[in-house]
Amino acid sequence: MQRRKFLQGTGLSLAMLATSNNNALAKLLMQPAYKFTPLRNDVGIFTEQGGTVAWLSNTSGMVVVDTQFVDQATHLIAELKKISSKPINFLINTHHHADHTGGNLAFKGLAEKVVGHANCLANHQKIASAQKSQDKQLFADTVFQDQWKAKVGTERIQAHYFGAGHTNGDIVVHFENANIAHMGDLMFNKRFPFIDRAGGANIQSWINVLDKTVAKFDKDTLFVFGHSADPLKVTGGKEEIRAMQNYLEKLLSFVNNEIKAGKSKEDVLKAQSIPGAEDFQGQGIQRSLTAAFEELTMGS
Repeated sequence: MQRRKFLQGTGLSLAMLATSNNNALAKLLMQPAYKFTPLRNDVGIFTEQGGTVAWLSNTSGMVVVDTQFVDQATHLIAELKKISSKPINFLINTHHHADHTGGNLAFKGLAEKVVGHANCLANHQKIASAQKSQDKQLFADTVFQDQWKAKVGTERIQAHYFGAGHTNGDIVVHFENANIAHMGDLMFNKRFPFIDRAGGANIQSWINVLDKTVAKFDKDTLFVFGHSADPLKVTGGKEEIRAMQNYLEKLLSFVNNEIKAGKSKEDVLKAQSIPGAEDFQGQGIQRSLTAAFEELTMGS
């Protein structure tokens, strides 16, 4: 629950709290709703509303991965300006969804280059055109197919495309010296994922993408997750990636067995959990079941 809604619901105001005896509570509620958190080697994360953002700030420049929405991006920019006056060399989008690119516009005139996979740009433009919201977007001007590399000061950045997953344009962004890899929405940590078939998602390919991820990075890599059931657990290691992979495998297996048993789509959608992956939770299991049913009956 956001603090603003809490205050509205209780009939309290920050001004009233500030003059009350409970100064500690007043100070807590007056803190920003977002978190700007350094991780290691000049790389950190920003969380507020939307997909987790990663940032780099060193003596040579800055890099931002994903932007949430405009209001949140404005908060992020303000925090970055507190720690550096260096330019934002690169804004990188892990994929096209609005909770990852909606804040791009706040970086217009600040980010020297906007980077994304070619499919990310195509999806972003398609959605904006359908919604007639092109004027509210900042699209990628630097696109790639398999891999993109750059260097900012002593930090080397690589973006990898391992295939379709959550969409057909998801990338993994690796800060090599810090050994931090932003997974975007290839990772929903113990939370039912959104599987965007209209955006090119493919569950079997997603499983393979996570295989490639585990093989590519070492045991010390710190992974940043797009979303998490526990909002405090948006970073982790290969254990969480394997759990995500297990969920997707069990999802396909369960739905496939239901189809073979003659179950209808309506019957399949009645499931409240995925056998063998009960640790995944939250809202949206029907989206997973629908995507798996369609993939297995209609193809990719």
